Amino acid sequence: MLRTLTDEEENFRTEVAGWLSANVPSDLRHTTFRPLPRDCMPWYRQLYQRGWIAPHWPREFGGMAATPVQEVILMEELARAGSPDIPGQGLNHIGPILIKCGTPQQQARHLPAILCGDAVWCQGYSEPGSGSDLASLRTRAVIDGNELVISGHKIWTTWGHHADWMFALVRTADGAARQHGITFVLIDLKSPGISRRPIRTIAGDDEFCEVFLDAVRVPMENVVGEIDRGWAVATALLSEERLRIGAPVLAQRALERLRRLVRASPPCPRNDEALAQAEMEAETLTASYLALAEAQHQGGAADSSYLKILATETVQSILDLLQQVAGEAASLWHAPSGDGLLDYSEMFLQSRRLTIYGGTNEIQRNLIAAKVIGLPPMAGAPARRKE
Repeated sequence: MLRTLTDEEENFRTEVAGWLSANVPSDLRHTTFRPLPRDCMPWYRQLYQRGWIAPHWPREFGGMAATPVQEVILMEELARAGSPDIPGQGLNHIGPILIKCGTPQQQARHLPAILCGDAVWCQGYSEPGSGSDLASLRTRAVIDGNELVISGHKIWTTWGHHADWMFALVRTADGAARQHGITFVLIDLKSPGISRRPIRTIAGDDEFCEVFLDAVRVPMENVVGEIDRGWAVATALLSEERLRIGAPVLAQRALERLRRLVRASPPCPRNDEALAQAEMEAETLTASYLALAEAQHQGGAADSSYLKILATETVQSILDLLQQVAGEAASLWHAPSGDGLLDYSEMFLQSRRLTIYGGTNEIQRNLIAAKVIGLPPMAGAPARRKE
């Protein structure tokens, strides 16, 4: 972190680094793939018990109420310690939205379970043919008494086959404006009529899956906001999602992997230059994230589209440098060391998805062009979402 830390912040970094060094499970350190729930949720619960699982949540809801600098310190030290990736849809997406928009009953039911790791969540937004053009979604819900009956097909659902709950967008009415008639709903994935099918990716993992809903009955009390007016909730969640995607945690993990490779390689000026370039890019991202997070912390608006672009392309750039330093070994699937620390392929391949999910970077550039610069839409480009 470029800026000088206060004594209190330095003490916090020392505390975090020491605790992580002693507590991150050795068999999970520096894993490339997100471990399965049976493997990573015990570590998730350790972070919860330590009070560091939700640094960005308010204290009244069980969070840490951390400053943006404390958040970044946690990210940096988690990366250095090799802490594994843990489920984030509950912590970073639906949790903050329930804090802002949920009923007291929804908050009491779901927030404690997210914090302690009793419930894993996934996001039911994308559908076949409805990705960046999210308002074209076709999963439909019909009101039947005090229930919604939902039928449809969601895809690219991260960890959907491991999740307990899904927050989803469904169409409850048709109108002149496509954004009208969309409802935001919480779905218990143990409900009858739900089936799930994992999707294997180019990186060899199955992070994603398809979710099929066949006349799934959901209580009306699971609607967040109002029937037919879920678009405002959905876009608020997307803004929060892009801010969290824009956090420097993945860039720090990629940078740590590059550092380990450079240290394990024979001295070489080219490698030193690559590492210096990566450190500069990671610091630029961290400074940008801090600026936006501090603005939001003080009640201002955050340009999450810009940050999402910067963060995802920074991760890809650092991993491109990793491939360059690895040289011929970049094509290897397994690290010669056998401990996963110097894997050259998996994280690089995984990073290809970053510029697609959360709204493609092309769409984010269109949003910036229209909303920030005031340019008209490009000829032939899809109309931008109303947010």
